[in-house]
Amino acid sequence: MTDIDISAPDGGTFTGYLATPASTPAPGIVLIQEIFGVNVVMRTIADSFAAEGFTVLCPDLFWRQEPGIQITDQSDEEWARAFELYQGFDSAAGIGDLGATLEHLRGLDSCTGKVGCIGYCLGGTLAYLMAANTSVDCAVGYYGIGIEGLLDQSANISKPLMLHIAENDEFAPKEAQDAVKEHFAGTDLVTIHSYPGMDHAFARVGGQPYDAEAAALANGRTLEHLQGGLS
Repeated sequence: MTDIDISAPDGGTFTGYLATPASTPAPGIVLIQEIFGVNVVMRTIADSFAAEGFTVLCPDLFWRQEPGIQITDQSDEEWARAFELYQGFDSAAGIGDLGATLEHLRGLDSCTGKVGCIGYCLGGTLAYLMAANTSVDCAVGYYGIGIEGLLDQSANISKPLMLHIAENDEFAPKEAQDAVKEHFAGTDLVTIHSYPGMDHAFARVGGQPYDAEAAALANGRTLEHLQGGLS
């Protein structure tokens, strides 16, 4: 488990946390960060998926603002900084960096070349955009924000996508959730799971909204989705 360099599509380099399984080559996962950077939470998630038999690469998407951000959700000051970074984030550049991460991962000896992605919060929205704008083999988004305003890109989705929606998400009103559900109703490639009573980040271990039962259910569905999409 180590940090590696990735070449950006428009010049420069950024880092990504690489976690490899005991046996390689293995299917790959691009793990997409929350608004707190590639912190202990993201690194632990990467390690857990590596333990399940995946080669995982989690890129630093805030590198254009400040490289190496690793903060938590445990103080008001860190939340304020996280929202500053989120508001200053360039989604188009971020998708470019994720595309570069995808190709870098595919080229590693530890990867079979089949690569999916998983994202949380900011990363949940970016996972949706990766499904619509890159050659990723499958994608999973946890409680992505603003997807209802990006539904025009859904026509480009050609590989399986799973979305986990928290019904009591403080950042995604019911109207936004309903718009996403209605848009994808009857669509074979997109599976949506909705979690009653859950707030944003219910799967973040150690966070205030964490719910072990709902997280286990969502994570089990994610693992099954990845195994099917990357086999």
